[in-house]
Amino acid sequence: MKIATYTVTGTKDSEIELPIVFSTPFRKDLIRKAFTNLTSHKFQKQGRKPMAGMDVVADSNDPPTGQGVSRVARMQGGGGGRQGQGAEVASTRGGRQAHPPIVEKVIYKKLNKKENKLALCSAIAATASKDIVAARGHRIEGIESFPIIVSDDIESIGKASEITKVIGALKLAPDVERLNSRKPRSGQSRLRGRTKKVGKSVLFVTADSSNLSKAAGALPGVEVKSVKELSVLDLAPGSDPIRLTVYSKSAIEEIGKIKSTHLEVMVKSQ
Repeated sequence: MKIATYTVTGTKDSEIELPIVFSTPFRKDLIRKAFTNLTSHKFQKQGRKPMAGMDVVADSNDPPTGQGVSRVARMQGGGGGRQGQGAEVASTRGGRQAHPPIVEKVIYKKLNKKENKLALCSAIAATASKDIVAARGHRIEGIESFPIIVSDDIESIGKASEITKVIGALKLAPDVERLNSRKPRSGQSRLRGRTKKVGKSVLFVTADSSNLSKAAGALPGVEVKSVKELSVLDLAPGSDPIRLTVYSKSAIEEIGKIKSTHLEVMVKSQ
């Protein structure tokens, strides 16, 4: 399958043959599974102080029966304060948790290598579907062909003003401007410093992301990844496929070098 490529000024350049990776079937369930797996690798273990809620002077009656009161542990003392109130145990105010989180809990999820590779290839292939990209909420009016492939000149861009012109020339500006309409959040999230959520817009995939990533750093929602860094986390943020993606020609060549068992089967069946 051949697809048109564009220059950084938005004019059609030539045509390029898409690698067989873009023929991978769309597997939304597997993309979600891979996203959950990769996200868990960033989790931080949680635990509680072993004596949390129990560092008080509270005891139950001994013997526990025949006192005419419930058997729950109660605060000791000579009067005033919390004397006689239930304490220390899970059902009381300020008491311990019944089943607190422990550091030993296994929170690192695992996924088979073949499943992970299939999920990545499926996410890459989904970037060629206009319907799937539009279903995520991206504004893609005026864009003719998917996936969007640009000449390698884009990898030499190092200024925000230059990448802004490229975004406008490729008709991606409406999607970037979509994030400006987000309102500041209120409530508990604001009190904790999370006033605004920055959404996801265009993802540039290149062979070398060093220069372009500096230029795109000032644009909200715009990210740059090299093919080696590319992950399901980038292509399907929040496990919701699929993100509006722009490839360079060199990136397409690198993607064509991806090896996977399902790709070998597809080649043999052709």
